[in-house]
Amino acid sequence: MADFSHFNEEGRAKMVDVGGKDTTVRTAAAAGRVLVNKECFDLIKSGGMKKGDVLGTAQIAGIMGAKSTSQIIPMCHPIMINGVNITFSLNEEDLAVEIRSEVKCSGVTGVEMEALSAVSIAALTIYDMCKAVQKDMVIDRIHLLRKTGGKSGDFRWEDR
Repeated sequence: MADFSHFNEEGRAKMVDVGGKDTTVRTAAAAGRVLVNKECFDLIKSGGMKKGDVLGTAQIAGIMGAKSTSQIIPMCHPIMINGVNITFSLNEEDLAVEIRSEVKCSGVTGVEMEALSAVSIAALTIYDMCKAVQKDMVIDRIHLLRKTGGKSGDFRWEDR
């Protein structure tokens, strides 16, 4: 089990000790989307969904999701996040709500999971806000766009 960082000598799960790592600025961005039908898209766009402001609610939920990542992903460290930004684009051609998150911290471990959690929770919130109108929405393409900082270096989706 020596090759696996999240297992102890007995082969049981452990949280990695990041105490000896240098504090650096770390950033991550993620994206995803929710595919909806025309009726649902138009209600989101017009602000006419009965539950209220879909994108405003999803924005707050995404920020809360980033902040709560260590509470729902077992091996994630609690991170003091410097900032979270969630943006939405309405793609009329694909009938999609496109979601993007950006997370930043000064710390000893990265914020990739926080960026991915932000997009995921925002997408799930959109689903929750719209499910009375449409139940067959599709959440897809959730992925890391980029990350900076840390021992593993930088990553860009385009460079893979």
